[in-house]
Amino acid sequence: MAQTRSSRSQAGMYVLFVFLYSSIFYFLILRAHTLGAGAGLYVTGIMWCPALAAFTTLLFNRRSLADLGWKWPARKYALMSWYVPLIYAGISYAIVWISGLGGFPNHEFMQSLVGRMGERLPPAASTVLYVILTGSFGLIGSLSRALGEEIGWRGFLVPELTKSTSFTTTALVSGIVWACWHYPGLIWSDYNSGTPSWYGLTCFTIMVVAIAIIFAWLRLKSGSLWTGAILHASHNLYVQAIFTPLTENRGKTAWYIDEFGAVLPIVAVGFAIYFWRRRGELKTIVQSQAESTVAA
Repeated sequence: MAQTRSSRSQAGMYVLFVFLYSSIFYFLILRAHTLGAGAGLYVTGIMWCPALAAFTTLLFNRRSLADLGWKWPARKYALMSWYVPLIYAGISYAIVWISGLGGFPNHEFMQSLVGRMGERLPPAASTVLYVILTGSFGLIGSLSRALGEEIGWRGFLVPELTKSTSFTTTALVSGIVWACWHYPGLIWSDYNSGTPSWYGLTCFTIMVVAIAIIFAWLRLKSGSLWTGAILHASHNLYVQAIFTPLTENRGKTAWYIDEFGAVLPIVAVGFAIYFWRRRGELKTIVQSQAESTVAA
């Protein structure tokens, strides 16, 4: 059946629905001035708005949910989606720790884990147990939230943009939209690690646009939205729940760590360049997708 709207107009429709649905949860979050409002359920809700926007756009255009790329990726790409964020995050924090921009370990955080883990173990043992459980089973919870975003960003938006633009344009546009979608929480709420808004916004935007190149490459190479979900879950988990809490503040540390400091964006750009230089591997895949779209 011929599509009644072009791929660009469908991408535009999708973005409109994303911001429309998200405005409901942003209103609730910004009214409370914290992401922790609603016991964190507002954040979960907003993370599923990209998925709702994708479903709505497909419905309006009489398309199938199968277009989102639900198949599980080959093992190679599933593993890459897990370990690539772990590597670039690990490199970033190693730079911070070795240079003295931030300390390791954070003894205060380690001490707090003694009570949180509830096993009456010494701080070091409690920390090891925390890292093992968070880095493994914690990925499941992180994946359940990241999936909502990735059904939309990489399930719908990236393949849709690819039909009418180059890989570079697709990755950059999807990354910019993805970054801008976070801006209300960054500017008017407490989604920051303690740096000035302009600085955190700059670092965050560079990082998101950079990793969007990695996300887009793996999505198109694997043909599966699950690569994006695993990448997203792995990134959030290791940066936010492990590396950042284990880093001791040495005065200006917030300016270098997390998603709002300078080091992670710089390292992410290096990884993005590596994947961008491999964009030639996607030409046959993208061409076959475009041909199948025309045939449909």
